[in-house]
Amino acid sequence: MNTANTKSKLGTRTNLSEEATRDISAALNALLADVFALYLKTKNFHWHMSGPHFRDYHLLLDDQGDQIFAMTDPMAERARKIGGTTLRSIGQIAKLQRIPDNDAEYVDPQDMLAELADDNLKLSAEIRAVHDVCDEYGDIATASLLENWLDETERRTWFLFEITRKTNR
Repeated sequence: MNTANTKSKLGTRTNLSEEATRDISAALNALLADVFALYLKTKNFHWHMSGPHFRDYHLLLDDQGDQIFAMTDPMAERARKIGGTTLRSIGQIAKLQRIPDNDAEYVDPQDMLAELADDNLKLSAEIRAVHDVCDEYGDIATASLLENWLDETERRTWFLFEITRKTNR
């Protein structure tokens, strides 16, 4: 593939350097792959929830899935706004994602919630790492978006952690 030709056809005007565009776009694409992986896992667990707290957990995961999915378009569009490109396929997501899939036929509801808590915590760390890249290049607009997504991710982590907290009753 002729990347120079692609750049001229998909290029976006920006005052960020080529290095900034390259590094921030790459970081956003890896983060976007993680967000898609977490979204699908959250929906998987939403669809396969069972047990006495079914309704509460089912609705919680539906809400969380919606919140996670809402990150995808602004994240991809941010990469384009700064002159980069973004994800093109499920295959590319699979290559870049760091949040592992869960293809198990059955997962206990408490294990589902604990796994999602861990995954959201990992996503928080990845968001912080992308924020560091943005800080390095002075990309305050992307950093600002990341800050909001970090707050949402930490809230999801908190809720999931509290649901799975072991008590000494």
